[in-house]
Amino acid sequence: MRQAAFWLSLAALALALPSFASDYALGVAFNLAMWIALTQSWSILSALSGYVSLGHALFVGIGAYVTVLVFNVWPLPLALAASAAAASGLALLIGAPTLRVRGPYFVILTFGISELVKFLVMRIETALGQFSRLIFDAPPVTALYLAMAGLACAATLATVVVRASKFGHGLIAIREDETAAEAVGVPVARLKTTAFGLSAAIPGAVGGLIALRTNYFEPSQAFDPSVSFSIVTMAVVGGSDDFRGPLVGAAFFVGLSELLWARFPQFYMILLGAALILFTLFAPKGIMGLVARRSA
Repeated sequence: MRQAAFWLSLAALALALPSFASDYALGVAFNLAMWIALTQSWSILSALSGYVSLGHALFVGIGAYVTVLVFNVWPLPLALAASAAAASGLALLIGAPTLRVRGPYFVILTFGISELVKFLVMRIETALGQFSRLIFDAPPVTALYLAMAGLACAATLATVVVRASKFGHGLIAIREDETAAEAVGVPVARLKTTAFGLSAAIPGAVGGLIALRTNYFEPSQAFDPSVSFSIVTMAVVGGSDDFRGPLVGAAFFVGLSELLWARFPQFYMILLGAALILFTLFAPKGIMGLVARRSA
């Protein structure tokens, strides 16, 4: 009961932040909510089923592209819903063939598909004579932050619900031993594909908000592969076996980014890679795993 009250209070504070925070603080909070939403959504497939995906940059980019195309025609909520639906639909479309492979092959395949779609979008934009797109009349940072905070809350709640459900238990069974799970009647293919589609919806809406925040769309930036690598790093460092892990990992790296990115951008990326290596080797359950070990 106390934990539920704590998390509800934290969510209420996040939603009330625009009433007293500066624009700079809202910008930082926007980035934090963005990474929480992305990392939590990633964990629905990758942390539960063990299929590590590097395809979230694809869904962010598709979401951004759809929002840019329809923003001046449709209201913002409908545009974001269309972005989420497009990303989820694409995940369901590619999920059936890609989820047939396992381990490093799935990692490489999701990364390759992301790069393929990026260059297809670049070709389409070039054929249309649109080398980049400016976005006019985007909502103010307050509205964008509230929308992103809502997505972070929704992604966190979805992660908690999925983990506690029969669906989540089926994904965990796949992670532990896929062959055995299939042998005892777990609908492996359906669960994996559904989880892939579900994990892509939030990134699609996030991509739309990112495009509106920057007032600019350019395919190589919208489909930036470093987004996928950053999500994996945050999940590993925070600990993806618990919904609190992505929160901790995102907060850690957003704080690190604010300290180092402006003056030492290369050093920040070096630390990002070093943290991933060190935690993978010496603390595979992440920060939350270390906390649990100390409190045990």
